[in-house]
Amino acid sequence: MSSKLWRNVVLAGVAAAGAAVWAVAPRTFNDKRRNFVPSIPEVWYAHRGLHDAGSGLVNVADIADYAGDNPVSAQSDTTGQSIAENDDYVALARAMAIKAGYGSADTTGPIAPENSLAAFAAACEAGYGIELDVQLTLDGQVVVVHDADLLRVAGDSRLIEDLTYDELTRIPLFPNGKSGDLKAEPLPGAGENPPLVVTPSAAPEDYYQHVPLFSDVLDVVAGRAPLIVEYKFSNNRAWDERSEELMEKGHALLEAYDGPYVVESFHPGAVNWYKEHHPEVCRGQLSWPAKLDKHGAAEWTAGLLAFNWLSRPDFVAYDWTGGASPQVKLARSMGATAVSWTVRSSEELAQCEPYFDRHIFEAFVPDEV
Repeated sequence: MSSKLWRNVVLAGVAAAGAAVWAVAPRTFNDKRRNFVPSIPEVWYAHRGLHDAGSGLVNVADIADYAGDNPVSAQSDTTGQSIAENDDYVALARAMAIKAGYGSADTTGPIAPENSLAAFAAACEAGYGIELDVQLTLDGQVVVVHDADLLRVAGDSRLIEDLTYDELTRIPLFPNGKSGDLKAEPLPGAGENPPLVVTPSAAPEDYYQHVPLFSDVLDVVAGRAPLIVEYKFSNNRAWDERSEELMEKGHALLEAYDGPYVVESFHPGAVNWYKEHHPEVCRGQLSWPAKLDKHGAAEWTAGLLAFNWLSRPDFVAYDWTGGASPQVKLARSMGATAVSWTVRSSEELAQCEPYFDRHIFEAFVPDEV
């Protein structure tokens, strides 16, 4: 190789490395200081509240289904240790929800399903922070729910954006379910296209929880626990009037709230919205190690944190399995706080703890608390 060609190769490599550093870089220290940005509080964050039904939970009967959703976690759950940890977690969620005034020891079904008022109250009683998800209903209400539809949590396959909040108040989470359930049984007609499920004309008479308003969640938490608020979108590549409406309404509620919070999203546009409109808020870029051959170029690029140039986040919330990746290490070395999601056993925690500064957890009780 000639000296000229070698020089060009070196220069190209330096340029590529510089571009990567520029793309992944978080918000600068001077920008944080200028805008008086708080850091993300150093507590454990209960994923979708401290819940006894929903995300991440597993029992012996559910292992096969759970393995399809999270094979890495499912492997450890089969050892028995994680099953025991899961049982301890569910018991704690129920006890703390009852202490907060939800349900009773005689309640046969779930007391505190994921992303419910009871789950958030339980997290507060246990001394945890809270991670939650917000999106818009048909009538433009900001509600707290993760999925685009209700199939997993209520057996109802209809979309949140096609239902009013009034309808949501009459749809119980995990109807006919039991404590520790991973997902709800589908309702009759839920598998049809379009779904044939009909909203009940009246609310159930017995104890139940439903998808709550974000404003009601804030009233229940009342500053007792720091919040990580995730803005949810059906398409992280698009931006429309509904996206803007969610950002404006969600932030208006947070601005009036007297308590610590940070915001995050998989959508770089949502994090950029905070950069442009409310630089005083601590913001985070959600991501995960997507595979180019399975998820496409856009998700793979997002997984490399290559859109940080747009959002310039204060923290990076990354799938716990990717903490050792070069992009997470690079962002952390440049000042980004690294937050893991979602750790579901002490075994997983031991694997990822060296690479993260904060943790979002479920299905086990961290020893530190």
